[in-house]
Amino acid sequence: MKPVSEDVRLAELRAWLASIEPAQRLVLDSIRPASDDASFRRYFRIDAASAGEPGLVAMDAPPPMEDCRPFVHAARVFAAAGVSVPTVRAADLERGFLLLDDFGSTTYLSQLASGDADALYRDAIDALLALQAASRPGVFPDYDRALLERELNLYPDWYLARHRGVAPEAGVRATLSAAFERLLANNLAQGRVFVHRDYHSRNLMVLEGGANPGILDFQDAVYGPVTYDLVSLLRDAYVAWPEERQLDWAARYWEGARRRKLPVATAFDDFYRDFEWMGLQRHLKVLGIFARLYYRDGKDRYLADMPLVLDYALRAARRYAEFDALTRLMEDVERQAGASLARTSGLTF
Repeated sequence: MKPVSEDVRLAELRAWLASIEPAQRLVLDSIRPASDDASFRRYFRIDAASAGEPGLVAMDAPPPMEDCRPFVHAARVFAAAGVSVPTVRAADLERGFLLLDDFGSTTYLSQLASGDADALYRDAIDALLALQAASRPGVFPDYDRALLERELNLYPDWYLARHRGVAPEAGVRATLSAAFERLLANNLAQGRVFVHRDYHSRNLMVLEGGANPGILDFQDAVYGPVTYDLVSLLRDAYVAWPEERQLDWAARYWEGARRRKLPVATAFDDFYRDFEWMGLQRHLKVLGIFARLYYRDGKDRYLADMPLVLDYALRAARRYAEFDALTRLMEDVERQAGASLARTSGLTF
């Protein structure tokens, strides 16, 4: 990050906050970094002028790399569905500044070690069901074949070619193409709902006196496969759960979805297959994203999370004969890179 004296965006943000201070009653000198993320966005905390009043968070989303409009739109849609999202208190959409409620700094990830994971995940599942029950077409962009395929190609383009040095020769391309076609056919055949796209422990907040979870980072919401956000939650890149526990939570979700008449498969074994195949798509994509964050954006902290994501992908691929060739390719790539691969089978139906 640039020194404050050289940070033009921060100076512009300060000036914007000063212009809205009479209405918002802020302590401008209290501005301090809150967090950044995998994008170009940054967040800053600001105290309220009145003692006892909650502080607020300012988002800096520099155009043209970021666009605040999808965030503002998704915040309204999600709030109308009855889930907890930050209220947008003020906005300058042209310059990329937002003033938001502060949901604090207690993420699900930070609370899981000391908190009641079952209670937290029940809340997260109930919120997901409420969000999906409000779904309707035409509100968010479609999570269509083009987008799903573009995401899958992050795996060969960034993980295989850049991270593992695997040339995209004909055999590799044929294996990937066949596997991707199977995944796309399944993903696109699933029922469609609102999809957060990053519904996991770093984007879910533990709220004091509020309805858990507080949901963040929803600006990329789409209308797509019903199992996507559940995979994000239960097969999170940042925390691993025993598969029996994942299965219990997945069954709880499926039962709730059936009660709400959401478009999940009628038989649990079919639903779980959809969940696993959606997860394989997501985890191949995430491997590519983590590699891109390192090689293109210089963010190395995601490298430590790659082994868990790879394990998720291999566990799913190994269970289905349709992905035998993909499994061999993935295992060969990792062995050539000197990685140690555990042979785990897990649960299937």
